[in-house]
Amino acid sequence: MSKPTIIEIVKSVFAAFIGVQSNANRQKDFTEGSLKTYIVVGILFTIAFIATLVFVVSAILG
Repeated sequence: MSKPTIIEIVKSVFAAFIGVQSNANRQKDFTEGSLKTYIVVGILFTIAFIATLVFVVSAILG
C-alpha cells in the first residue's frame, strides 16, 4: 500500500464531487488515504465551486 499523491487525491475528490467516482477507487481511498487530506481538499473544492457560482451569477446579472 502506497500513500496517494496530492494529484491522485485531487483527481479522486473531483471525481467524487461530480459523482463519477468508481467503487474500486472509493475503496482504495478509504484504505490508503488520510481522511484529513481528503476533507481539506473537499472543502477547497466546495469553496472554489461556490466562488465560481457567485462570479458567474454576478457577471450575468450585472
